[in-house]
Amino acid sequence: MRARRSCLAVPGSNPRFLEKAQSLPVDEVFLDLEDSVAPSAKEGARRSVVAALKEGDWGGKTVVVRVNDLSTPWTYRDVIEVVEAAGDRLHCVMLPKVEEAAQVRWLDLLLSQIERTVGLPVGGIGIEAQIESARGLVAVDEIAGSSPRLETLVFGPADFMASIGMRTLVVGEQPPGYSEGDAYHYILMRILMAARARDLQAIDGPYLQIKDIEGFRRAAGRAAALGFDGKWVLHPGQVAAANEVFSPSQADYDHAELILDAYEYYTTVEGRGAVMLGDEMIDEASRKMALVISAKGRAAGLTRTTSFQRP
Repeated sequence: MRARRSCLAVPGSNPRFLEKAQSLPVDEVFLDLEDSVAPSAKEGARRSVVAALKEGDWGGKTVVVRVNDLSTPWTYRDVIEVVEAAGDRLHCVMLPKVEEAAQVRWLDLLLSQIERTVGLPVGGIGIEAQIESARGLVAVDEIAGSSPRLETLVFGPADFMASIGMRTLVVGEQPPGYSEGDAYHYILMRILMAARARDLQAIDGPYLQIKDIEGFRRAAGRAAALGFDGKWVLHPGQVAAANEVFSPSQADYDHAELILDAYEYYTTVEGRGAVMLGDEMIDEASRKMALVISAKGRAAGLTRTTSFQRP
């Protein structure tokens, strides 16, 4: 899976932001044609995005374009113009406001037609689906299984909060009057379960108070603790916090690698399935948990500082 600890939103109509995004240490950058672009600027933004994809240096980043949602007159032209002109520089297309599996299947079919027409590998461009409404959440299992191109489910909190009538204007924080638990727990877990059941990644949405880094870190920590793979960032100041929060600590990474080494040794050399590693019993379940932490650590560029000592 691609690294997506930090997913930077970049307005497609802003050439300065498009250029600056190329130098930021984010895992993913998505060039936006939807909410951050005014209706009168949609067509110009397409041209700017194509130019940025073709001429820019995006390094090792995952590069995504967010098109407009299917209730608008712009979606099909977004997909056709961007993919025909710069599909070879694109990893995924993000479809916002997904409420049923048929919408993802529509995008899958259109991408296949374009890929065949311009000579790109069919199926090479992935899809990210945004869940932004009550209807989308209710249908999230079907959406998660809608296409082999689907790579991630993305929570869109602002539109979602509006769709359920949540009484707050602050995206990412607990609504006023909600003093017990977490108002977003069910939503996040529902998206996460659908994603994991289909081997997809799950990405948390933005935190709009861009100068409140501690607030961002708190919201990101909630999603990371549940198992989410990353979070949107809207400002360079949020990038370092996202990369840190969604990476394992050095100690956890080292411990995970030790578990994997120890389990491999004891099961293959000594033929035992449950053993002690120091004061900790490890078994097959331990190995599976360690694989998750190890994979996240490697994706974050960590290198181990300890090694397993055979008895």
